[in-house]
Amino acid sequence: MSFKSYNPMRYTECQMSQRIDSMLEKMQSRRSVREFSPTPVPLDVVRKCIQIAGTAPSGSHKQPWTFCLVTDPEIRRQIRIAAEQEEYINYHGRMSEEWLEDLKPFGTDHIKPFIEEAPGLIIVFKHAYGKTEEGKTTNYYVNESVGISVGMLLTALHEVGLVALTHTPSPMKFLAEILKRPDNERAYLNIPFGYPAEGCEVPDIYRKPLEDILKEY
Repeated sequence: MSFKSYNPMRYTECQMSQRIDSMLEKMQSRRSVREFSPTPVPLDVVRKCIQIAGTAPSGSHKQPWTFCLVTDPEIRRQIRIAAEQEEYINYHGRMSEEWLEDLKPFGTDHIKPFIEEAPGLIIVFKHAYGKTEEGKTTNYYVNESVGISVGMLLTALHEVGLVALTHTPSPMKFLAEILKRPDNERAYLNIPFGYPAEGCEVPDIYRKPLEDILKEY
C-alpha cells in the first residue's frame, strides 16, 4: 500500500466553536419520523448521502457494506408484507413484556405503512465476509464499521432536509431474499426516507444532557 500526505482544513478556535455550535443546533432537531410525504425527493442528492456514508472508516479498510436504494413500488409492497409478518410475531410473542411496555408511549405496532408511503428505502447490508475469485476473505469489525457508516448516512440526510427512520424488522433475512443479495450479505437496517408528511408529529422526547453522557478523566 502506498501513502500520501494529508493536510485537512485547520480552523481557528473561534471558527471551530462557531461550526460545532451550528452543527449541534442542527443535529438537536434531528428526529426519527414515521409519517412521510409522497413527494418525490431528488435521488441524486440521496445517492451523494450514500456516498458520504461510504467514506466511513472500516476495519482494515474492507468497507463491508452495500446500500440498496429501493424506490420501486412493487418491491416496497413486497417488503412491507414480509416486514409486517415478522413484526406481528415480534409484537405477539418474541418481544418481552418490558420491551412492549417501553414501546407503548410511542404507539408503535406491527403495521408499517411508512415502507410504502415514503418515496424510498435505503436498505443497508453488512458483508459477513468478503468474496474474491479465490474464495472467501475475512472482514473485521463489521458491525462497528457499518454502524459508523449508518450514522454518517443519517447525518447527511438530515443535512439536506430529509427525514428518516431506522427500522429493524428482525429477523430480516427476507430483505436479502427479496432483493436477491449475495450470500455474504446480511440485512443490517431498513431506512425509509423522504420529506415529513404535512402535519407530521413526533414524540416529545428528552435527550440526555452532556453531563449525563460525558465522563472526563
